Amino acid sequence: MKRKMKIKLLLICCLFTTVFYSQDYLKTQSDIQKAEARNAFRQMMQRVNLNTGNYDVKYHRLELNIDPSVAFISGDVTTYFEAKENLNQITLELTDNMVVSQVIQRGNSLAFSQNSNDEIVITLPETQNAGVLDSLTVSYSGNPESSGFGSFEQTTHSGDPIIWTLSEPYGAKGWWPCKQDLIDKIDSIDVYLNTPEFNPDNEAYIAVANGLEISQTTQAGEKTTRFKHKYPIPAYLVAIAITNYEVYSHQVDNNGQPFDIVNYVYPESLAYAQANTGVTVDIMNLFSSLFEEYPFSDEKYGHAQFGWGGGMEHTTVSFMGSFNRGLIAHELGHQWFGDKVTCGSWKDIWLNEGFATYLSGLTVEHLDGNDYFTTWKQQTVNSITSQPNGAVYLSDTDTLSIGRIFSSRLSYNKGAMVIHMLRKKLGDAAFYQAMRDYLNHPDFAYDYAKTEGFINSVETSTATNLTEFFNDWLYNEGYPTYNVTWHQVDETSIYIALNQTQSDASVSFFEAPVPIRILGASGEELNIVLENTVNNQGFTRAVNFTVADVIFDPEYDLISRNNTVTLSIDNFDLKNDILSVYPNPTAGVFHITKPDHLMVEQVTIYNTLGQKVYVSTWQSTIDVSSFSDGLLFVQFQTNQGVINKTLLKN
Repeated sequence: MKRKMKIKLLLICCLFTTVFYSQDYLKTQSDIQKAEARNAFRQMMQRVNLNTGNYDVKYHRLELNIDPSVAFISGDVTTYFEAKENLNQITLELTDNMVVSQVIQRGNSLAFSQNSNDEIVITLPETQNAGVLDSLTVSYSGNPESSGFGSFEQTTHSGDPIIWTLSEPYGAKGWWPCKQDLIDKIDSIDVYLNTPEFNPDNEAYIAVANGLEISQTTQAGEKTTRFKHKYPIPAYLVAIAITNYEVYSHQVDNNGQPFDIVNYVYPESLAYAQANTGVTVDIMNLFSSLFEEYPFSDEKYGHAQFGWGGGMEHTTVSFMGSFNRGLIAHELGHQWFGDKVTCGSWKDIWLNEGFATYLSGLTVEHLDGNDYFTTWKQQTVNSITSQPNGAVYLSDTDTLSIGRIFSSRLSYNKGAMVIHMLRKKLGDAAFYQAMRDYLNHPDFAYDYAKTEGFINSVETSTATNLTEFFNDWLYNEGYPTYNVTWHQVDETSIYIALNQTQSDASVSFFEAPVPIRILGASGEELNIVLENTVNNQGFTRAVNFTVADVIFDPEYDLISRNNTVTLSIDNFDLKNDILSVYPNPTAGVFHITKPDHLMVEQVTIYNTLGQKVYVSTWQSTIDVSSFSDGLLFVQFQTNQGVINKTLLKN
């Protein structure tokens, strides 16, 4: 009677990098996640104002007076808006501690009121019909710091005053009159920052804002710096900062149409920043080659140092708490995934954070090499599978929890690995083309996208039905655990079977391309991918060498955990009967008999742990007296294929 015997083979996980690298990556991820969650927490109780939904913002001109040593702002904000229905009044948002002094339209003062709902309600002189464009200017002043939102900070660095803003998602109204609906982008903005020319130590004040710096003019000790941004931008990504910055640039060639990466850094941080920001050019070139040209290349990209942990991807100028490479890559990645195309709701946060996280991984892959990228994926998978459940896509209830929205494990890491697995499923050429198509989709480019739209775009681009993939990996929860069994059928083929269990009941089976590495007895290596569509699926693949080992997912391309690989010793072929071993059991020597036409090239003996304990060329007798008692597995490489026998040592 034939019996199937199994040998557990040990999977050896090789770390390809230093402990320092691992700790740096994990710390960067943690800093980014905590910082973004903290900011959202400050703003989460704010709601989209339903009274601003009857018009579209087309343009803002911000003319602001700011002294970084004083927590105060004053100025004029001009708003061009198109009526979506007939209007007799228009509502802008501004916190009620700020004071509006007047509202002007074509030289005429308009009646207005402020209320405790942080609204400026402006009465129009006549009905503005739907589809008509008009404008007005609001003059205001106050101390935004007292709003309590933390969207406008007046503080110091090394004793020098600084003012900076950070408005995600509903903090813009804390420092300027605006409309904060996250899905009404402003078509373009001009920002004029009027500041003192010098700080108290006679160091020049430098102003920063979105877009291209158009001019600097000085008069009577006051400097006006003008910035222009010509692309759609939501109110929360409008940002300013003023202090005694040191300014230096790196140039990106951009296929003969160069633009600058402008760095605004504290004088005390200049040497540190200069030693670290140069890599931004390499990362910019990488992202541009993989996806598309930087979306704002006719303006600039830049970094502005500010007093907050982590960073914030303000369009064309990321505000940075440090300049480590992981943070630089993450915030730069957001310029495509988050700023050009913005997630349409909190449920879709992975379209921002999953992509920015994956682009930081692509930076590792292309700048450090595949070994480091494998380590990056291993760390990411370990984070994801540290708990047995959790989906990337958020439920309605999930959106009430800051910790869940900004979950490092799910929104960032699992989102990133789902993108990576999509890449592996589609292949690099199709994947990157699909991403370019998504970024340039007429419904999404410089606008908003939700998960359903992203999926439809990718399916259209690749002519592939991805329903099962996204149901398993994005909408539902958990991960698979694989048991892989294999045996070499003959000298030209190997049989591999895949069995899977799931960590969460929401998925009955995870479809996935499964990477396998086959190692030969003489150092050969063969990488294959098995399209695993059903459980307990078997595959026969050609090999041209004697197989010594099989490795599951050697480069951590799958979200999975606790996987095993088993060598199946199976007397499944009648040719096994032509070779025999005796005595069996044995305490010492055993003998092998075979016909003359059967040529044995190698004899390998494994113990029950899958460890090789003996290898030799053909021998008719073998002494196992020194081996531990127990079951042994004897594998014969022959001119008629692999023959497996079991032997009991006692």
